[in-house]
Amino acid sequence: MTSAIEVMARFAAQTPSKSIPQEVRDFAATLILDLLAAASAGISSPLAQTALRAGRKLYGNGGTAVWFTEDRLSWLGAAYVNSSAASALDIDDGHRGACGHAGAGVIPAVLALAENGDYDGRAIIDAIIVGYEVALRVASARPTPTIVSYASGKWVAYGVAAAAGRLLGLNAEQIAEAMAIAGAESPILFPSGTSRRQGSTVKEGIPPAVAIGLMAAIRAQAGGTGPTDLLDNPNLFTPDILIGDLGSNWQTARNYLKPYACCRYMHAAIDAIAEMRQPGKPVKQLKIELFPQGMKLGNVRAPRSLEEGQYSYPFSCSLAALRGIEALQPVRLESLADKEVLELASRVELEVAPDFVESFPARTPARVTIDYGEGPQTRTVDYPLGDTANPMSRAQIEAKFRQLSKEVMDTAAQDKLLTAVDTLDNEGPSRLFAILGAKASA
Repeated sequence: MTSAIEVMARFAAQTPSKSIPQEVRDFAATLILDLLAAASAGISSPLAQTALRAGRKLYGNGGTAVWFTEDRLSWLGAAYVNSSAASALDIDDGHRGACGHAGAGVIPAVLALAENGDYDGRAIIDAIIVGYEVALRVASARPTPTIVSYASGKWVAYGVAAAAGRLLGLNAEQIAEAMAIAGAESPILFPSGTSRRQGSTVKEGIPPAVAIGLMAAIRAQAGGTGPTDLLDNPNLFTPDILIGDLGSNWQTARNYLKPYACCRYMHAAIDAIAEMRQPGKPVKQLKIELFPQGMKLGNVRAPRSLEEGQYSYPFSCSLAALRGIEALQPVRLESLADKEVLELASRVELEVAPDFVESFPARTPARVTIDYGEGPQTRTVDYPLGDTANPMSRAQIEAKFRQLSKEVMDTAAQDKLLTAVDTLDNEGPSRLFAILGAKASA
């Protein structure tokens, strides 16, 4: 009997480039640009700087660029650090069905491998799409009652292994073993509710999953094997979602993009606040009605780290109300000490809305009531900006990139990177790698 992993491995190894719709390929390029935007702002974060210091010691120097720095590490080390930067600020892409983030794992892994080999742009895009499809399907196939943790590190290694296997030219049998090794050795991570310290640098557990997925592909290439029946329990993975329309229903194009550096759960509330905001006026009341899972976040009212702030409705929404959405693009360390924001955060009212109880994971809605002293106003947002039902325009995506990367790139370099990403599929990666490693080679 053919296992689900073997079916997915055949898809990863044998799907021709020409069978991937052009709109999916184009959106994959958008995902690369968006991920680089997230990493450009995230690289200076305490989380990413910790990963960089550790990466130098653990993985050693090499020829692969740590994006937007002067460092070059081994390909595994660079993938680990770039993944850390990309996921540090919680402004990387995500997927509603998966309830998590594939890009911060798959894209750094593929680009690190590609920088150390002779691959054209088409092969790189193919590998990224394969990685997204595998990772997102594994995550989405989990029945909600069985999910003990929504951390992306629990499943993204499957996609990393498949993407790496595709790029390395492994056959279907080898990719199956790679995926099995990756799935068996993925980070366990702690179950939801075990700890309220969502502000730690563990976060989603994506960077260690990147390392595991890459090592799984190399081990499979060397003859390593794994338990290829890992995904065959229908009580844990719904077969139709896992492999039912694989290769015809492309999940890569169903990712959402994030305009704000905080958990996606609260983006609808921030959009509602942005609609009603009156700059300069004191906020008398701020009430947020949300779906039940939002109450399970840390929601620390006086966060001590960027990570704690990312998982706090009171803090992130108060910051948006008083300082505008620009203060979340990205969040600065000094915002953690903003006394006015912290005072408002201490008064924010949170409650579950009865009509939102069944919304998650398909929707993450919010209803916000805000009073600037002239009486309460209320807005409801079902689909926040960047959702597939409310997508960001190309101009908004480009503006996000320019805003997030302005500390590490001047306008000319930004223009070059935009062109390099847009032409990657047809013209190859040389310009992209030259820009990402420009500081290192200067």
